[in-house]
Parts: sequence; structure tokens; C-alpha cells
Amino acid sequence: MMKQLSTLTFTFALLLSSFVTTAQDKQIVMTVEDEQVTLSDFEAIFKKNNRDSVITVASLDEYMELFINFKLKVREAVEMELDKNPSFERELAGYRKQLARPYLIDKELLEDLIQEAYDRKTQEVRASHILVKCEPSAQPADTLKAYNKIMDLRKRILAGEDFETVAKSKAGSEDPSVRENGGDLGYFSAFQMVYPFESAAFETPVGEISMPIRTRYGYHILKIHDKRNARGEIRAAHIMIRAMDNQDQRMKEEARVKAQEIYELIQGGADFAEMAMKFSEDASTARNGGELPWFGTGKMVEEFENAAFALENDGDISEPIQSSYGWHIIKRLEYKPVATFDALEGELRKKVSRDSRAEKTKTSFLAKLRVAYGTYPMTKSLKPIYKAAEDDSAFVNDKGIQVKKLKKLQKELFRIDSKSYSAEDFYNYLNTAKIRKRDLTGAQIVDAELEKYIDQELLAYEDSQLEKKHNDFRLLMNEYHDGILLFELTDQKVWSKAVQDTTGLEAFYEANKGQFMWRERMTASIYTCADEKIMKQLKRMIQRGKSDEEIKTKLNANSALNVKVEKDTWEAGENAILETIDWKGKEIQNTTANGQPVVVVVEEVIPPVAKEIDEARGLITAEYQNYLEKEWIKSLREKYRYTVNKEVLHSIAE
Repeated sequence: MMKQLSTLTFTFALLLSSFVTTAQDKQIVMTVEDEQVTLSDFEAIFKKNNRDSVITVASLDEYMELFINFKLKVREAVEMELDKNPSFERELAGYRKQLARPYLIDKELLEDLIQEAYDRKTQEVRASHILVKCEPSAQPADTLKAYNKIMDLRKRILAGEDFETVAKSKAGSEDPSVRENGGDLGYFSAFQMVYPFESAAFETPVGEISMPIRTRYGYHILKIHDKRNARGEIRAAHIMIRAMDNQDQRMKEEARVKAQEIYELIQGGADFAEMAMKFSEDASTARNGGELPWFGTGKMVEEFENAAFALENDGDISEPIQSSYGWHIIKRLEYKPVATFDALEGELRKKVSRDSRAEKTKTSFLAKLRVAYGTYPMTKSLKPIYKAAEDDSAFVNDKGIQVKKLKKLQKELFRIDSKSYSAEDFYNYLNTAKIRKRDLTGAQIVDAELEKYIDQELLAYEDSQLEKKHNDFRLLMNEYHDGILLFELTDQKVWSKAVQDTTGLEAFYEANKGQFMWRERMTASIYTCADEKIMKQLKRMIQRGKSDEEIKTKLNANSALNVKVEKDTWEAGENAILETIDWKGKEIQNTTANGQPVVVVVEEVIPPVAKEIDEARGLITAEYQNYLEKEWIKSLREKYRYTVNKEVLHSIAE
């Protein structure tokens, strides 16, 4: 019943989408030559670019002027056939492929998977597993053999044998790590295992043995030891004294004693970070006071994790604890629990979309499309293909299959909406597809490839209908189409032209020199003194004609802060100190800055003058670009006919 409801909902959504597209507002707000812009399209674009703004008549008129310029530029690009340029087509196709992805999945299922992922992020599972390897491309006989083996191991455990003993046995787990961990994976949460494995772990009750699960590694069975609330994440620092299993007992004891002594020093008031830098044998963290990056469950060895998460408050320090690496003293720096769904939703959405679980959304989407379009193959049309596939040489070395009388394949095989696909279409697909024969009959290969072909064509057809079914997608594609064209043409007409057209730039500069003026400038030396005594010594040295180097050598002999010297040319308003002196006054002037005495030696006051072109090339180029664009827009407005229906435009004002 739920499946039927889901199908009906999907079908209704398709019909509703079609109805909305057909019934949308067709009022015309603007035309450029033969192109019309509907009010609904304009309103969508206006609101996207003016979020949270009150829509007034004035704002609509102002935006419309910009919109006219935009549409005229795009029109010019189309007239120049820039949209037929192969590089443009490739770029737009690349964007379309990315933008189409969210429309070609089961969105309802995607939301369920995101919620499921969050629910699992709030939990942690401890499990052991046994693996029997089986490649995804394994022959059916090899797959069956692996499945039977994992089932035999499961039966032994259910009959009373210890899980770890079975895992470590000669015919047991094929996971190499079983020798060290007996199959125990510790605690883990969402996204830390492949999705089928993760699902089995969360869905199997504590204490029970799962049925075999197939992943890309092979078949697994799991034993669930425990489930608990997720611990969150912690940031900690540690001091480590190495003590490896292969060391003798004396060295291990020395390490323990050293760690205890360091702990007692810290308890006596020694700084943890200093102790880490001095004594820690973890070279990667010692120089940073022992600080580790944020970590959660499964990132550190279990003993370390347990001790770190047992610390209740920021700043708490553990007694020395032992791990397989040695002895650790841990300081909790910061803790954060699992974030809320709203805080994690964006991250989870990305992870789910990239994870193998995303394939479920595509598979579900295709299944619903089959129902919505009534796409069911009439396999009786494939009789000649089935017959040809019986040949033992069919599908060997990409030879393909040979049907002598192709007329027999012209019957309809299936239909997507109003589009018909013949058995010959499928035959052509078969003979171009890369097919690995494996241990299948010819008919089984044909059936498997038929499913792939139908899915391929369903997805391609639905992709071709996105602009018709989804108005937001149509508008987005129009935006990318026009934006790419506009960038290319504006670069030709304005940006690159302004840089490359040196003759035009120089002519523009000569005609507009008055726009590129230096304000009044002063060339001066500014001496900031530590106190009045230094200032008096400085002035005497200036009057005796001493150089700046001689002044600094003499006055800064006892302190580099006694006098600071700056020499440059500044425009009026550019230097705060120079704003406090008389620009028409004497050569040597006194002032103050931040409570310190300052001496200014004025060398020259330069009246306003036009900048040379090389002194303001960036600014002149920018203004030349503005000029080119204005002239270009003026010519476009003269070249193309355009009208705006102000009554329709103003109808959306609030």
C-alpha cells in the first residue's frame, strides 16, 4: 500500500509540475526584437537579486534599466553566434550536468537518508566482524562459494562457538587485522564504514549475529556487542612517554615511572604545555604543547579515547594511562556534543550525496519513472536477439551479436512518455556496450543489459525534460547560458580591449586628464621622538646638516625607539601627522602624534597636477572600461528594438 501511495505521489508531482508550467503567468513585461520576457520570469530574477528589499516602483524602474542592458548584450552575443562556439557549448554542458543532478534523484528518499544519517550520528555501535572476500565482479560460482563459506561460519557461531575463535581460525575471517583484534572493530558511527556494513550494524540487535552482508570487499557477518549515545568530539593535549610491546620490562617500567614523575610535577603546579614541549616523545605534538586536533570515536586507540572522554571539565588532567604506544597524560582543552540536525544538515547532505547510499536515491527515482511513464519492455520483440545470444561466441572479445534480418527488430520494445524505442535501438546499444560475459548465459546478459539500457534512456529522457518540468531549473540554466555569453562578449568589448588598445587608452587619457589629478603633495621627512630631550638633540643635528643615518646611529644608540624616521611624498589627507602642520609654513615644524613629539622637515610642497599615464594606469584603465561599456550600451540601444510594459512591470510593486 505504501509503495502504491509513493508511486501515486510521484505521478501527481509530475502532473502538477506540468500544470504549473502551463498555467504560469504569461504577461509580457519586456521585448527585445522577437524575444519576450514574461512577468513571472522577470519577477523571479528581480527577487533573486534583491532579496529582503521592499519592491517599489522606483526600484523596479532602476533595475529594469540594468536588465535592458543585460538582455541587449546577450542579444548581441547570440547575433554574433557566440552560443555556437564549441568552447561555450562544452562549458554550458558541464554546468548543466552538475545542476541537473539534484533533479534526477528521489528527493524524498534523499531527505530520509539525511535524517537516518543524523540519527546514526547520535549513536555509536561496537561490533566484531568476519570477512570472506569476494570481488564485486566475481563469477556467480565464486560468489556462491563465498556466500556458503560465510554462512557456514555463522552456523558455527550460532551453534555455540566463540565469535573471536571462529574469526581467528584457519578457515575464518579473511580480514588481515583479525590477528590483532579478533575481528573487534571497536565503536563507530555513521560514515565510518561502508553503507551496507553500517546499516547492518545499526539494524542488528545487541548480542545477535547478523545475516551475511555484501560490500565491495566481500561477505561479512557481524556480532553487535554494544550501542551507546555518541560521545561527541573533544580537543585535548597529551604528554606521551613511549613504551612499546617489544621493549624489555625494565624499559617499560622506566617509562611508567617517568610518566608518573611528570604527572606529579604538573599536579604540583608545573605548566602542562611546558612539560609537553620538554618531555613528550610525540614529536608531532610536543612543539605545540601536546595539542591534538579535534577527535571523536574511532580516531584514537580505545584506551586513549576512554581516558580523554572520562575527563569531565575543560582543564582536567588524567593520571598516566597506558596504550599500545606507551604512557599518556591527557589534558581536556575543549568539548562539544553532537551538533543539532540544523547545524549538521548541510554537511550530511554533501556526505550522503557522495556516499554509496546516494545510489539508492537514483535507483528509486528510476523505478518511479518506470511507473510514471509506463515503461515496461515487450521482450517478445527481442526473440532474434535472444537467439543470436545463444551463440557461444556472442559477447566474446567485444565481438557483439549478429542478427541477420534487422527488419525483425523494428518492433517497439518500450516507450518513455510518447517516445518509442525499438528492439533495433537496443541491438545497436548491445553492440557498442562494453560487456563482460562472466559466467552467464546469453539470455541472462541480454536481460541484464536491457535493464541498464532502459535506465540509461529513462535518465536521458528525464534530463531532456528538466526545463519543461522545473521552472527554477529553466531559469537557472538561462542564467548560466546568458552569464557565460555575457562574460565572453564583455571581455571582448570592454575588459581585454581596454588593456590591449593602448592607442585608445592614451587618447582617452589625453581627453580626460582632469579626472586623474594629484592633490596637493608634500615631500617631507617625519621624525617621531621618544621625548622632548631627544627632540631637542634631533633639531640640533638637523640644523648642523646631519644625515638621517647619522641621526639614527647617534640617537638610537641606547634604544631603537628614541627616533623613528619616515621620508616620502604624501598627498593632502594621506598622512595624519602632516594634517597637523602648516603646508605653507617654514621648513622645520614641530607637532605631536600619540603623545610623542614630532619634527617635520618640509622639502617641497607640490601643487595639484595631472598624473602621468603610468602613475595611474590602473585607475585610467578602469575608467576607460567604464567609458567603453557606456558607449557599447548606447550603440546596442540604438541597434536593437526593445519595449517595456511599465503597467505590467509596476504591478509587482508592494
